[in-house]
Amino acid sequence: MNDNMKQVSVLEAQVQALQAEIAALQGQQDNNINIELRGRMQDALLALSGKQRGEGSRGLEIVASLRAEVEELEEDLNRQTQINGITLTSCTTKTLQNNESGLQQYCVKGHCSQMFFQLEFQVSEVKKEQSCERTITDLNIVMDTGDLQDFSSWLSGVEENRDLLLFFRTLRRFSDRCDDRCRTFQHFQEKYPTVVSLPGGCWSEIMTLHHPQLPGCVLLVHWSVQVSKEGEVTPKIDLLPKIPQTALQLDSARTLEGAPAAFQSLLRLLGTEAALESTIMSVSTST
Repeated sequence: MNDNMKQVSVLEAQVQALQAEIAALQGQQDNNINIELRGRMQDALLALSGKQRGEGSRGLEIVASLRAEVEELEEDLNRQTQINGITLTSCTTKTLQNNESGLQQYCVKGHCSQMFFQLEFQVSEVKKEQSCERTITDLNIVMDTGDLQDFSSWLSGVEENRDLLLFFRTLRRFSDRCDDRCRTFQHFQEKYPTVVSLPGGCWSEIMTLHHPQLPGCVLLVHWSVQVSKEGEVTPKIDLLPKIPQTALQLDSARTLEGAPAAFQSLLRLLGTEAALESTIMSVSTST
């Protein structure tokens, strides 16, 4: 009798373990991404698995057709990347609802020049009589904006309005302006290494100018890229003197006080690079 009771206890424990395993597998199944395949994609998978509907070489023809279509889409994607400068590195989808009112979740990763982004958004799909209406119901943008406070504020507005088109259209223009600034900063640092410094690197907004024989006297070039609510991208360059009080007292003509306004005049007359070079040469030849 004791042996029988022991066997019953062992069997009950095994049954409970199996029930727990089944429950865990069911939970995993519920979390899986549901992908419905129809048409040629379904036929291709059936052909590859040996379960092709129909006879003959129809399955191989479908696979070849799909392969050619994928290659064409890849070429089109590369062409679009060359045109708009935005590279998409990955895209994943997950079906949250699958009925008359479908809901899908997307995660798109990519970069434009040195600006990397990750977009997470949901698309609601409502089927009508002869059409299908899709709406973005949620948008989250992940980017390392660093000290780009103006751009970060603009991103918040894009998320609130769920405007993906505005994001991609503006990102290219903003990135181009940042690239222009980086190239200009690098050029002047290489050309005038004893005068020009980039304390935050070439991708920062600050370039400093100083004369080796005038310690403490620094001119800051602050080059920001501003973005309006509508996505207009505008560079803004200011010259900010950082001069000790003792040096200001020796400037009887108040030349340093008028330096920012004079620099703006140079920008309007000469353009960005020529105005910056003129300022740098003035600093390098000062004694």
